[in-house]
Amino acid sequence: MTGNDEMSAAAWLARVDKVLKGADFDRALVSRTVEGVDILPLYSKAIGAARAVRAQLGRWTVTQRVDHPDAASANALAKADLEGGASALTLAFAGSAGARGFGVAADRLGDVLEGVAFDVVSLSLEHPPFAYEGAIEALSDLATRRGYDIGRLLIDCGVDPIGDMARTGTKPADAPIGPALGEFLRQLRGRGFASPVFRADGRIHHEAGSSDAQELAGVLASALSYLRWLEAAGFSLEDARGAISFLLVADADEFMTVAKFRALRRLWREVEAACGLGASPIQIAAETAWRMTTRRDPWVNLLRATTAAFSAAIGGADAITVLPFTAPLGLADAFARRMARNTQIVLSEESNLWRVADPAAGAGGFEALTNALVEQAWSLLQTIERAGGLPPMLESGAWQAAIAEKRKERAQLISRRKLPLTGTTEFPNLAEQPVEPLMPAPAIPESAAEPDFPPLGSFRLAEPVERLRDRAENFEKATQHPVAIFLATLGEPPAFTAREGFARGLFEAGGVRAVAGEAINSPQALAAAFRASGAKSACLCSSDETYALPAGDATHVGDTLAEQAARALKNTGCVFLTLAGRPGDREAAYREAGVDAFIYAGLDLVAFLNDAHARMGLPIERD
Repeated sequence: MTGNDEMSAAAWLARVDKVLKGADFDRALVSRTVEGVDILPLYSKAIGAARAVRAQLGRWTVTQRVDHPDAASANALAKADLEGGASALTLAFAGSAGARGFGVAADRLGDVLEGVAFDVVSLSLEHPPFAYEGAIEALSDLATRRGYDIGRLLIDCGVDPIGDMARTGTKPADAPIGPALGEFLRQLRGRGFASPVFRADGRIHHEAGSSDAQELAGVLASALSYLRWLEAAGFSLEDARGAISFLLVADADEFMTVAKFRALRRLWREVEAACGLGASPIQIAAETAWRMTTRRDPWVNLLRATTAAFSAAIGGADAITVLPFTAPLGLADAFARRMARNTQIVLSEESNLWRVADPAAGAGGFEALTNALVEQAWSLLQTIERAGGLPPMLESGAWQAAIAEKRKERAQLISRRKLPLTGTTEFPNLAEQPVEPLMPAPAIPESAAEPDFPPLGSFRLAEPVERLRDRAENFEKATQHPVAIFLATLGEPPAFTAREGFARGLFEAGGVRAVAGEAINSPQALAAAFRASGAKSACLCSSDETYALPAGDATHVGDTLAEQAARALKNTGCVFLTLAGRPGDREAAYREAGVDAFIYAGLDLVAFLNDAHARMGLPIERD
């Protein structure tokens, strides 16, 4: 092709087929999400697709969380956030899920908001489960004392009883559920609150391990229940929908996050049409994903959060909260908070992402992914509706089981390093310097009350691998001896370099320090280098061709170089010997020579490292 000629899809496929030389197109060029959505290498331009734009065109709202348990410190941090460019605050009260063991006290709200003009600053509230009235009443009293017109305040009250049901596995009799929801809304409207009261929150589903389609379906199902309960309590559907806001999670998967935010607006229009309502813009807030954050190499969280915030902005979020990069370590200091707000300030003010109403419109790839999520989420919503709604599905445990299945699928992808976590499963750095938060994350006590049905938990993707690192570090501190493995590099560098790097990354992901060898061709010299390293375990690293070379002076007839090297290492006291590469038809011979295990791409990292720790003498907790 030359000049401005356009290549047809058929011509492009013909050229690709020549390059693939008979290889399967789907296996080579098509990837698949956890949802089962195919991502193609090329899409046609989308024409006439429905637009998905934020409720109010222009800049999105830059939101910062306020969660310091000391009122004066919370106030100082909040003021710094607002002076530094934030335009909204989320008040995470003590006991709320988002406070992660910290949180502000509702009875100190006046001190927390001292000097904060919340008649011009948007506020969003996050409550302990089912405990909404205390914080809302305190805020109402504070607004009255300051002479604010409550009806003009932008306050998202954040009441989400269905989300609290899912989090706690309980359905308290005195919670605003069912008919009580309408009375609760009447009370707040009577006090003058005009902004949304109820929140359909996707975080509980996402943190439990949901797919994007499940998160969308869970959010829609919650909103539908609130609509029905309010209508049954005498509210018009127009008034009921105005009382509901939405919150979705922005993840590091750019394509699926953009599609998810666009899909929610389209899905809600379908709900409105089914209810006989005309389309009306909805408020969708975004928060970067808790489950994608890591304690190891937490600086990478800055990159993940940037991608997530970018994707939420492109997808049309009305407000965005970026979690500080130190969030999984504990309470964020001023620097981590500044980085969180600056992430989206740069995207908005320097990159000017807000200037285009729907940047993904017409892009075939984004439209196709949006369509796929709309179809999947709508199908899931119909399943929930057939079960009687989300509360009955939670009480039966069916929703929890469906999400657990997706969480298991994703955990397997991570454990097999098909879904890499930089700094944790890929490129771990055992020499990284610790990052200190203001306060370390506290242990969240389990509820003493017996749940009525299984609660949806909160999980980070990196946790299983982080526990491996913790175990190795704790063992080193207790014994004053490093947990190490000798990389027995056999042959010349071109033969072993690739597998040496692979082995290093795999073992160091579990806190096992890799001691590098040199280019060694003699099994006897390899054994001597192993002895000098001080390690008790070793990993043979080389190419299949080098492994298969005939042994020079083998005492066992038919030994290859790998088998002779394995015997030499075992005879030198190696307690745990692995070989980098798939064994193929030599597995029995390798094992007879002393190889205990094999490492290769696609290996279950967590299962292997748990076994390796046990063989290396680390204490293993058994369930």
